[in-house]
Amino acid sequence: MSIRRLYIEKKKGCDVEAQSLFADIKENLGIQGLTGVRVLIRYDVEGIEDAVYEAAKTTVFSEPPVDRVLEETVSFTNGERVFAVEYLPGQYDQRADSAMQCVQIISQKERPEIAVAKVIVLEGSISDADLEKVKAYCINPVDSREASLTKPATLKMTYPVPPDIARFDGFIHKTPKEVAALYDELETAMSLDDLMFCQAYFRDQEHRDP
Repeated sequence: MSIRRLYIEKKKGCDVEAQSLFADIKENLGIQGLTGVRVLIRYDVEGIEDAVYEAAKTTVFSEPPVDRVLEETVSFTNGERVFAVEYLPGQYDQRADSAMQCVQIISQKERPEIAVAKVIVLEGSISDADLEKVKAYCINPVDSREASLTKPATLKMTYPVPPDIARFDGFIHKTPKEVAALYDELETAMSLDDLMFCQAYFRDQEHRDP
């Protein structure tokens, strides 16, 4: 099944998040050319049948009284600056997880793949420098990243097979000078004393190299 994309945007008067972000950017970043902000939640859905998708569109993904549903594409004017934010791979996305669970309840079948991103639209006279300031302000690099605006071919993740765990041959027989050299090479978070302690432990207790 191909990926379906839909955007959910709060209707005017209900767009509390967008209004709050607009005021936040104006006050904290001082971008005077900004005249408005739109916030859309983007869902990419894979592995869902037509009937289930239609049922979920207005029950899982949106609330018809307060939301606008835009499917596949959204038109932006030339003056609008657009970027999207998503969680880093491995970070828990509650919105995506909840959507997958709810769709599975409707379908009574396998859980579909759903990816979520927040699309932020800046209206007004926004320079490239202003855009970068807003991105830095809105994207927390600890758990998020800028998302592509292009729809992916699949949502299925592929993970490379990790290499075998390294073995530090001869570690337990190294001199203090050699351990210090290894410490500089590894750039570990532990201290040199920690590494020396590890050497003593593996030498005296485990009788093997780690």
